[in-house]
Amino acid sequence: MKLMVVDTSLGLCTVGVFEVDSAGASCLGLRSEPMTKGHSERIAGFARDAASAAGVSFAQLDRIGVTVGPGSFTGLRVGLAFAQGLAAALDRPLVGLSGLDALAASAGEAPEVAALIDARRGQVYARFWRDRAADGPAEALTLEAAADRIATLADGAILVGSGAVLFAEVAAGRTVMALEGPDPGALARLAAAADPALALPRPLYLRAPDAKPPTRLPGQARGPAGTP
Repeated sequence: MKLMVVDTSLGLCTVGVFEVDSAGASCLGLRSEPMTKGHSERIAGFARDAASAAGVSFAQLDRIGVTVGPGSFTGLRVGLAFAQGLAAALDRPLVGLSGLDALAASAGEAPEVAALIDARRGQVYARFWRDRAADGPAEALTLEAAADRIATLADGAILVGSGAVLFAEVAAGRTVMALEGPDPGALARLAAAADPALALPRPLYLRAPDAKPPTRLPGQARGPAGTP
């Protein structure tokens, strides 16, 4: 299976083309750079360059995978919009991928894994795995609650993601992998294994957005004192 993966939800802008078979995922072409804004101007060029490096036309792709969050509201929407447009134009299946699941898949074969994304404001987005099975859903946790969960992990566990470094004091005996985004190969493996009927490309939000909609229309008069 030839597929393209798109990830703009965290600290990287990544587009990769992979060949995935029973032996694993082989990278054919990849563009990935640290990026916190400007994804909309760069994403199409990244896809073009990755496909060119792979020697693959878009029409030769069998599937597209895109991260759906949690992460940057703006970034993940850019990636979703691009992947949805490309999949529609090519008439190819599009699967949505959890960034936390992909981070955990980036950690290798550790018996216990904590995937942690720095969500700011004293929180992390987190999901935990034991024996390669998810130990509960993805959650937005306070740093204190996450530290309590991490303290229960065995020596040899891996903390992975941008939030991993926040727990250095409780990470004794555990490995910290401070990744800014999932490994593209992990994304490719998850995309190939996903069921398009279940892995829907919908944003995964674990917290309400910081921005609030306006309470009045442009030019509309303010209400009496004490009202918005």
